[in-house]
Amino acid sequence: MTLDHSVVAPQAVGVDPHRLDVLLRRIRLEVEHGPLPSVQVAVARGGRLVAFETWGDAAPDTRYVLQSVGRSIVAGAVWKLIGDGLLDVAEEVAAIIPEFAPNGKEKVTVEQVLTHTAGFPFAPLGYPKMLDREQRLAAFGRWRLDHPPGSRFQFHLTSAAWLVAEIVERRTGLAFAGYLRDRIAGPLGLSSLELGVPVDRQPGTVAPMTATDRTSDEQEPDPWGPWYLSDPRVLAAGEPSHALVATAADVALYFQALEHSGLWKPEAVAQGTRIRLTDHPHGEQIYGGGSGRRTSMGLFVTVAGPDAGSNLPSTGSSALFGSAGAAYQLGFMDPETGLSFACLSNGYPLAGYDHSRRGTALLTNIANLAADLTDRTDLSPVPNPGTGLPARNLPLSG
Repeated sequence: MTLDHSVVAPQAVGVDPHRLDVLLRRIRLEVEHGPLPSVQVAVARGGRLVAFETWGDAAPDTRYVLQSVGRSIVAGAVWKLIGDGLLDVAEEVAAIIPEFAPNGKEKVTVEQVLTHTAGFPFAPLGYPKMLDREQRLAAFGRWRLDHPPGSRFQFHLTSAAWLVAEIVERRTGLAFAGYLRDRIAGPLGLSSLELGVPVDRQPGTVAPMTATDRTSDEQEPDPWGPWYLSDPRVLAAGEPSHALVATAADVALYFQALEHSGLWKPEAVAQGTRIRLTDHPHGEQIYGGGSGRRTSMGLFVTVAGPDAGSNLPSTGSSALFGSAGAAYQLGFMDPETGLSFACLSNGYPLAGYDHSRRGTALLTNIANLAADLTDRTDLSPVPNPGTGLPARNLPLSG
């Protein structure tokens, strides 16, 4: 079931090498002549990598803090439970986690949590309370609704993934980090993917978050938002939807595994990526709102849909899904073309996010170039050099 990490010629799986070259040169420019300390990028199709590059102060085995890019991996854990018959998204969360019910939350459904419509977008759970399961459960009970469940789409940045993690533990008996390791990353050979990296293993293995716009030593980053994870203790605590670390290659191959590995049932992935809502997210821009484009939601992933909101590319299909992450990171899969992409960096403005015109244009340009690497929508006739097998049969070894 192990995924093949070797890189094949792009033509072998129907990726245009000239467009790929333009994409890679555009990203490399931001390191060699721009503000980013390092960037890692990977492109895959038909279960195989066609590019895996690292530039700047990093190595190919350097892992990056995924921030919101990690939500697509959290989503995959949920989809696996659905496919294994262990979860129905129509269930009420309190039926699975009774401690969650107080303060009028007994009718909140799993689907509402996964689509950020549950009604408690700013429910708090900080460090060090997040370290202790009993304190997490107590926090769930204290959370209060800001608006009726199902009535408003607003990203639950600090709360939803903790509930997902607890649901996984209740239904499988495995803590969430262990579930990801034993049931997903381990079987697929995605060895860089880890949640809750111990403090003593972070130096030299995880790219440190670095300010891109500091002009003096006196300037300090915003301690909240993305920079919260710059504290090694907080990163080690393993907040599920932001603290995952991985290489770009493993992120791109994870997306391929959703289709090619057999670990997920196709109908579960289809259910997970089906659009549940399309709307303008409520809230300020730093919390995922304030966009001129509507965002479409599947089950814990954004989907391009009609507007390609939330920094997803507009050059892919409407079925393309994934997540952008602070400050210049992106991971996606386009099921209609079979192409997956991951771009990771450890560069962050002191504010944590870059909502400047240039910052927005940078991520938009990279996303659109990445989604436009192929005109093909049928992989089956593309042979694998040396085997003669169609590309859909390529990804696994062992």
